[in-house]
Amino acid sequence: MPTDQVCLGRKRPVPSCPNPLFLQWLTELRDSAKEKGLKTQYVYQKAINSLKKYPLPLKNGKEAKILQNFGDGICKILDERLQKHYREHGEGPQFSMEEPRKEPSGNLSEPMKRTQREVRKEKGTKKKREYVPQKRSGGYAVLLTLYRHAQMPGSKGFMFRNELQTEAQPLCEKSFTVPDLGSKYTAWSSVSTLIQKDLLVKTHNPARYSLTDQGLALAERLDSEETGLAKEHGEQMSGEEDSRDGPDVVDLTLVEDEEEQEDKERYEAVPLVATGHISESDAAGKSQTLETGRTAMGWHLPPGSYDIVLCVDVIETTGGSSGRKQELVKELQRNCVTFDIRKLNVGDFLWVAREKVTPVPGQLRPPVGKELVLDYIIERKRMDDLCGSIIDGRFREQKFRLKRCGLRKPIYLVEECGSAAAHLSIPESTLQQAIVNTQVVDGFFVKRVQDVKESAAYLTIMTRYLQKLYHNCTLFCRSRELEGDGGDESEQTANLSCSLMAFTEFNYGAIKNKCQTVREVFARQLMQISGVSGDKAAAVLEHYSTVSSLLQAYDRCSSESEKEKLLSSIKYGKLKRNLGPALSRTIYQLYCTRGPLS
Repeated sequence: MPTDQVCLGRKRPVPSCPNPLFLQWLTELRDSAKEKGLKTQYVYQKAINSLKKYPLPLKNGKEAKILQNFGDGICKILDERLQKHYREHGEGPQFSMEEPRKEPSGNLSEPMKRTQREVRKEKGTKKKREYVPQKRSGGYAVLLTLYRHAQMPGSKGFMFRNELQTEAQPLCEKSFTVPDLGSKYTAWSSVSTLIQKDLLVKTHNPARYSLTDQGLALAERLDSEETGLAKEHGEQMSGEEDSRDGPDVVDLTLVEDEEEQEDKERYEAVPLVATGHISESDAAGKSQTLETGRTAMGWHLPPGSYDIVLCVDVIETTGGSSGRKQELVKELQRNCVTFDIRKLNVGDFLWVAREKVTPVPGQLRPPVGKELVLDYIIERKRMDDLCGSIIDGRFREQKFRLKRCGLRKPIYLVEECGSAAAHLSIPESTLQQAIVNTQVVDGFFVKRVQDVKESAAYLTIMTRYLQKLYHNCTLFCRSRELEGDGGDESEQTANLSCSLMAFTEFNYGAIKNKCQTVREVFARQLMQISGVSGDKAAAVLEHYSTVSSLLQAYDRCSSESEKEKLLSSIKYGKLKRNLGPALSRTIYQLYCTRGPLS
């Protein structure tokens, strides 16, 4: 009977893991997770099993991602530990993940090993390059603009976001507000890099941007290089009669053109502001304000250089009854109205003066034109929407925000929708009274229409009217942070000049959930009390701007009755009526009663 052959001898030794450091670190992570009772111990154990089966050396954690049970988290941990290991021990052959290769003539001598290790260390400790933004990039334009603003006499030492974007835009090739096609980043995104590099500092709310000492030194160097190139080019151009038009010429003379334009506007802006916003008696006392506010009025749109465009809030075209909302868009298109759908933080419709720009050859879309907001804004309400907004409190809040948005001609567009108001949860008489109060008490212009078609017809008529009204006007940009809300519009259009806000500044200032001051929060608290309107809250704030100042006034009163009547004689509104003892007592009880109110 033939028998099976039996092989006798020593077993073949199992090869050791070619990645001992990775195996050691994964084992430590598994043991640590096991001590803490974490379920990640099983994940690490699976990764260890996969690593033991892999026969080739791995250079870094990223390469380990090809193995089973190795995710981004484990690979990142291994890379971090590997970098730490290299910093402590150096990246010599005995520390690398690869097995040491056998040399035919034997191992390298110790001096050779030390020399290789020193070379690697020298390569790893290279001196970091100083961060310098690329020419005509967002960071470059921001640094130069802040530096030049700081060199102006009477400079306030900082700039607000909107005026900084406006002044820096001519120095940058990309837009500060609109991202490139297929990207979510704008030129303004580079500001975060400047802050991280300690070149820029952001403080206060609204945000104020100013240069650090390091940023000032870098900006000074950039400005001197820019000015030197411009002067050198100017000397070359002075000896040539026939100049060639090209991109280099535009780049090099850009700074000189801007400086000449700034000097020109410096002298043009002062008489304009004095006649448009400040009386002659106040002009002498505000010369410093005019000088510092020059940057906010650093650009204007002459007649014929802009189009009047209707802006429609995106909410008015999407969501809800989409068929009814699309009907509005179709009606505007049928009436040949130039409109733009965008996100509006307050109101449903408004108009902007958009700068006419010419397309640049080679670019997919033309450059972004500057936009100024006209003084007309519309809040559109159907009767059912009006009913819902009164119930949940949006009605008063929306009117309050429209008053504070900075536009002087708020309009309420009410769609009565036939007999729909008779079937709502609020009586029709109450809705009609709310509409009358909006017109008489709040000072809004109220336009009543029957349906969507009449709303589109009214928007068409208003667009034609505004195109005619601003046809020959020169529009100047103003800033809400530096100046008042402007003078009377009829007086301005008669003088063929208007001072308007930039759209970006207007929309940013109207954000609903942005950070609020103590004064604004106090006003919102007061308006939650039944019977306290916006005018009454504003009257209280004129005397006591914070809760703390009101409580201190109560503490100074000698008796309980005096505290209850503290606010009763405060005048409010156009008729200057008294706040009254009942409301004064309610406010006192709210802020001074300990425990629940009875």
